[in-house]
Amino acid sequence: MANHFSALKRARQTTKRTLTNRANTSQLRSALRELRETIAKGDKAAAETSYRATVSALDKAIQKGVLHKNTAARYKSRLSARVRAVGAK
Repeated sequence: MANHFSALKRARQTTKRTLTNRANTSQLRSALRELRETIAKGDKAAAETSYRATVSALDKAIQKGVLHKNTAARYKSRLSARVRAVGAK
């Protein structure tokens, strides 16, 4: 356990930051899971609506430092390809 005032403060900051990061990550993963489930159902209109919401969640994750911008771009690219494939089937 921390003994110095500065170490105690850093411990408090770390716990607060950890909770925030965990909440942001959880929101992102929920959005991704919802989109994948919608794609699996095969509903094109619902998949496109869900895709827009997921892209927004990905962009917010970039701003909050949860994801790297290239990682988010890769997610967007792969998910958009899957959404486009829903209509082709």
